[in-house]
Amino acid sequence: MDWETWRFVIGVTLPNLLLLLAGVILRRSGLMNDTFIDGASKIVFVVALPCLLFFSIATQKISLAQNLPLALYGLMGTTLSWLLLELVAPLLVKERKERGIFVQGGFRANTAIVGLAYASMAYGKAGIAIGSLYMATTVILFNLLSVISLTRSLQGNGKKAPSPVSILQGVIKNPLIISLVAGLAWNATGFTIPHPITQTGELISATALPLAMMCAGASLDLRSMFRSSNTALYATLARVAVVPAGLTFGGWLCGFEGTTLGVIFLFSATPAAAASYVMTRAMGGNAVLAANIIGLTMVGSIVTTSLGLFILRSLNLS
Repeated sequence: MDWETWRFVIGVTLPNLLLLLAGVILRRSGLMNDTFIDGASKIVFVVALPCLLFFSIATQKISLAQNLPLALYGLMGTTLSWLLLELVAPLLVKERKERGIFVQGGFRANTAIVGLAYASMAYGKAGIAIGSLYMATTVILFNLLSVISLTRSLQGNGKKAPSPVSILQGVIKNPLIISLVAGLAWNATGFTIPHPITQTGELISATALPLAMMCAGASLDLRSMFRSSNTALYATLARVAVVPAGLTFGGWLCGFEGTTLGVIFLFSATPAAAASYVMTRAMGGNAVLAANIIGLTMVGSIVTTSLGLFILRSLNLS
């Protein structure tokens, strides 16, 4: 593996690992408690992450015609990955309430933050241009499908299954989905957001990742990571190995190559989205499990991303 590949992979992933570690340290030192984590998580979920997603999409130059095939493949691949994980969840996860968290952790990639960073560091502006619409459409789908999976597993445990209306309401009211749709709508108008508003949005957006990752780190329970349940391990294997391999191979079969195929791999090989922890906690799920999945996938992503890039470059496919 050449040094440049190691440098960009570790340069993006290591800061996230350090943020998780900072959360662990702050929790053990008493500076972060459950009350703070709850409040901070709500701020991230309702304000910071929606702000980040809105401005990242509203200010991007998105060419629908050029990027439509890739975006459609992303939607198809994401949906297929979600369906497969939903099918195997009852076989791998005994606790019904953990199945939605397993599915979300397995298919929901961190494309909005780590994915764009990977693409930028690997391919520069070309990577961002190619991946922008892919990111926008798949992130909307990530949030929509995650709400469905979490709603089904958290509210349907021994009770009447949630109605389509309740699921639709959860999707419509989700702040992340609202911000993404608003970002796409604003982008379509072609209007420029005034600089003071953009600057304010960027300042708020800058708090999303560090605050979400530190809250996730503060909720990590290393001792329970594999105790009595392998759910975190199964989700990690799906997120950093099975799904990236399937989407990249499928992309190659569909004729994608070069930078485009590299973007598909980098976006699909990212760790579990930080928003998955925030959403799980906000919906009353097992936030510790979601945080453990983020931590494990962060570590696993270093290995699989490095290995995948080495294979793609060795075969002259990216």
